[in-house]
Amino acid sequence: MKVMSLRFLKAMLAVICLMALSAGEVPAKVMAPDFVALAEKLKPTVVNISTSKSPAQTARPRRQPSPFNDPFHDFFDRFFDEAPRRQQRERSLGSGFIISDQGFIITNNHVVAGADEIKVRLSDGREFKAELKGADEKLDLALIKIESKDQLPVASLGNSDEIKVGEWVMAIGNPFGLAQTVTAGIVSATGRVIGSGPYDDFIQTDASINPGNSGGPLFSAEGKVIGINTAIIAGGQGIGFAIPINMAKDVIPQLEEKGKVIRGWLGVTVQPITPDLARSFGLDGERGALIADVVKDGPAAKAGLKSGDIVLEFDGKKIREMNELPRIVAATPVGKAAPVKVLRDGKVQDVEVSVGRLADAGDEADQKNGEDKLGMAVRELTRDLAARMGLKETQGVVVTGVKSGSLAGEAGILPGDIVREIGGRPIATLADYEAAIRAVKKGDVVRFLLRRGGGNHFLAIRVE
Repeated sequence: MKVMSLRFLKAMLAVICLMALSAGEVPAKVMAPDFVALAEKLKPTVVNISTSKSPAQTARPRRQPSPFNDPFHDFFDRFFDEAPRRQQRERSLGSGFIISDQGFIITNNHVVAGADEIKVRLSDGREFKAELKGADEKLDLALIKIESKDQLPVASLGNSDEIKVGEWVMAIGNPFGLAQTVTAGIVSATGRVIGSGPYDDFIQTDASINPGNSGGPLFSAEGKVIGINTAIIAGGQGIGFAIPINMAKDVIPQLEEKGKVIRGWLGVTVQPITPDLARSFGLDGERGALIADVVKDGPAAKAGLKSGDIVLEFDGKKIREMNELPRIVAATPVGKAAPVKVLRDGKVQDVEVSVGRLADAGDEADQKNGEDKLGMAVRELTRDLAARMGLKETQGVVVTGVKSGSLAGEAGILPGDIVREIGGRPIATLADYEAAIRAVKKGDVVRFLLRRGGGNHFLAIRVE
């Protein structure tokens, strides 16, 4: 009798489940999609990207003269002194996906950065040379373009704001050079901050992502791109990160039109709200972004925002946690009068801020001088510029741009480096820098003392 009752209960549960499915009570997204059909449909929209870069040629070190007056030794000595050292071209692999029938392709900036040749291979075996149309280091995005006489398959872009943890996703890419590899999993988390940049807001997934997947698409169960696979944790398994596609949508038009991204700027330093801080400010819950400091004469200062204000809303969008404010401000058009709700002295107040423009280290419009003979551009550092670039120092000369393949670039000088000395000569002003650079001659080996990341760093540049 007990056995019959157990069988009866199991049968009833099965019937209830079937009725629930037929009634649509279980969302279709949760059920496993037809990955075979999805792969067949979506693979043509995904491309494999290979890049190459010519390394700088360096001379071989001189050999010691032969003590035996050996003519063969002297011949090889002259030969090797005069011949450049042969080095292999630097190569990298990545992925991307076609977003328009005009041949525009999205990938990661780190896949194509510094490349002097970009090749794109389609799923049908066709290869094209690609042109870099624009790049955004802060989001790690790049827009490249190929020219094709035939119609190209295009990936549909979804809405990453609507995805939920637990939804099925599929990744297609070029891991370890294994073209058109398909992996599947679920959305493990959203809004992940992993410290890769100022606008971290990653989708985490357990779909297998490896080196070479970078720049490839993360598809939803409906076959739409919801993310751009970008990062993994070294040594981790089932932990991959993708840039939400909605963040890319905001910058793609600028990359196509201008080749770079212009972002909004508020001119504040913010910090998260802890439980104790929330109670001390009379705030119900840990929400908002606490303003710790305000840049003098910046947009926030001009609007009357103060240290100690808690930003609850910006331009109609609620600020649930501190990291959301920089992303929202950055996406706001420059010059827009944005309404802001702040908590001040226990009361909610409305303020209007005219959004400023965030300085870009490579922005030529914001540089006082062009690239010099070493291939870098610099500016005299001010408090305002330091705040915009996130630098602690407020005096000196800062590198605002480095030309790819230049002497400065090959030596490892980076935008944001502060030049302290050149050849032992202190550099405090732009005039000091320009005088030191004018004194550099061909054949010199110039020693730089840089301030980078809170510490000193020496570099030497051989002027060829």
